[in-house]
Amino acid sequence: MRTIVCILLTLLISAPMVNAQKKIKQTAGRDQLGDFAPKFAELNDDVLFGEVWSRTDKLGLRDRSMVTITALVSSGITDSSLTYHLQTAKKNGITRTEIAEILTQVGFYAGWPKAWAAFRLAKDVWTDESADTDGKAEFEREMIFPIGKPNDAFAQYFIGQSYLAPLSSEQVGIHNVTFEPRCRNNWHIHHASKGGGQILVCVAGTGWYQEWGKPARMLRPGDVVNIPAGVKHWHGATADSWFAHLAVEVPGEGASNEWLEAVSDKEYDKLQEEKR
Repeated sequence: MRTIVCILLTLLISAPMVNAQKKIKQTAGRDQLGDFAPKFAELNDDVLFGEVWSRTDKLGLRDRSMVTITALVSSGITDSSLTYHLQTAKKNGITRTEIAEILTQVGFYAGWPKAWAAFRLAKDVWTDESADTDGKAEFEREMIFPIGKPNDAFAQYFIGQSYLAPLSSEQVGIHNVTFEPRCRNNWHIHHASKGGGQILVCVAGTGWYQEWGKPARMLRPGDVVNIPAGVKHWHGATADSWFAHLAVEVPGEGASNEWLEAVSDKEYDKLQEEKR
């Protein structure tokens, strides 16, 4: 078996990391009320989202979504604002099963009619996830490695749902990392004063890898990507396929990870168009 060395973000190392606070950009206030209520628009875009929601070093986006949805439903707010936050929750990694459990729990405390109203909106947002669940099971049957558990601890650094399965903790850590379709991690850099970096070893599905300032590369089973320390990059699944790679740390001194901005839908969708 060829040498397997890689880390997926900070999931694979015990070394300290640099946690970049994820900045949330919101323009809805200015788009809809900029002329009519400029101060309200400013508070909505720059304070609520630009400051409060962006405090991801204190509380992750996934947890903030759960808190927000609970508050809205408890207040009886089941209009477009709840739909928006349900959509955001899905992007932040909350699954169909989890939202059903969240709303059931809320129903006992906030009231059954409020839960019913929220479920009607949630069903539309998560309408395609039952097919995704079947796709996950089929994908796992095709692999020799397990998919593992949802990667909740680092969901704030991903768009979409990822999974992590530890394979070895001896000598070097080896993990199988799985991305659902369209899931990708943020741009990030693996720093080290000496050595370090990572290698991706692709085991199933198709994915993307891209370094800053360079064209994206499509990845297939058997592909290996060597990533030196200090290189800004991201990786994840294509839009129409699950994707998995093994990840093992490259030994280095003074190793740390720096999390950067997300890969926008615009950037990502451009790759999908070029793929066709």
